[in-house]
Amino acid sequence: MMLLQQYQRPELVCPAGTPAALRTAVDAGADAVYCGLQNETNARNFPGLNFTVAEVEQSLGYAHARQARLLLAVNTFPPAGKFQMWKDAIDAAARLKVDAVIVADMGVAEYAARTYPNLRLHLSVQAGASSPEAIRFYCESFGIKRVVLPRMLTVAEISELHRQIPCEIEAFIFGNIGMMAEGRCYLSNYATGQSTNMDGVCSPAADVHYEEDAQRNLTTRLGEFVVDRFSGGESAGYPTICKGRYFCGARSDAYYAFEEPVSLNLSALLPEMMRAGVTALKIEGRQRSRAYVKSVVGAFRKAVNDIMAGREAAFASLLALTEGRRETEGAFPSKKWR
Repeated sequence: MMLLQQYQRPELVCPAGTPAALRTAVDAGADAVYCGLQNETNARNFPGLNFTVAEVEQSLGYAHARQARLLLAVNTFPPAGKFQMWKDAIDAAARLKVDAVIVADMGVAEYAARTYPNLRLHLSVQAGASSPEAIRFYCESFGIKRVVLPRMLTVAEISELHRQIPCEIEAFIFGNIGMMAEGRCYLSNYATGQSTNMDGVCSPAADVHYEEDAQRNLTTRLGEFVVDRFSGGESAGYPTICKGRYFCGARSDAYYAFEEPVSLNLSALLPEMMRAGVTALKIEGRQRSRAYVKSVVGAFRKAVNDIMAGREAAFASLLALTEGRRETEGAFPSKKWR
């Protein structure tokens, strides 16, 4: 039996790319759901995803009726001359009384804190704040109540950080692992002219192209750049530059120069994360299906409940829902994950 006093019950924060996915997440046991508006103010600005202001209002009612919270992601960086769109998003969030707004840009954070001092602010992983000094700056300057940590810290580092900062900690536990430098990725922008950080689009669909030859070998391109090639029958993921294979230098074989297609899964580390002082456990995947949301949220809901009840958490395999059907604990156990 586990010692219950070792833990405080963490909030399970789950993705919602559409109103239907939000309802699925809430019904599967989410304590909180996070979503974005249908524009550049959020970092998952893809066609067919995200919410109108009216849909946020309706979804807020659905969540609150089931004791769940709604967090609105306004977590990209306004280009010069376009700040009004981000102000409008903050205005809407305050008017609807969402439970928190997830911000990254200091100007957006300042506008929200000055204009709506009672609006709860969380610091997005896009801000890339990973040191006590940086996090304390955001807390003292803008009243940040929670920081979403980058996916590059060990559990021991998170525990030490917890002792030095005056806000809650949210950490990713499942989903895309990315380049480990949130808010600083310019690869897609170089290839397509659209920025993950400002436009909310990584590998925009209009720039993705697939070419199949007579042997059914598949070439994937992002804009004019070849990102990867797959032999007939080989599983091909969504083409992003960071997870493509390339010939580099003197190497004669194509290899994953930046990041391999693999998903984060910290199910085995949940007790350690909770002991380290993590307030909220975050599942990534606003662009994923309702089936993904239901399966992953349900699995982690049960695991957290088991741990809080003093039982060992027994996980069904989530490997089929991972990228490339591979999973990793990333940097969390140690820095040596590759």
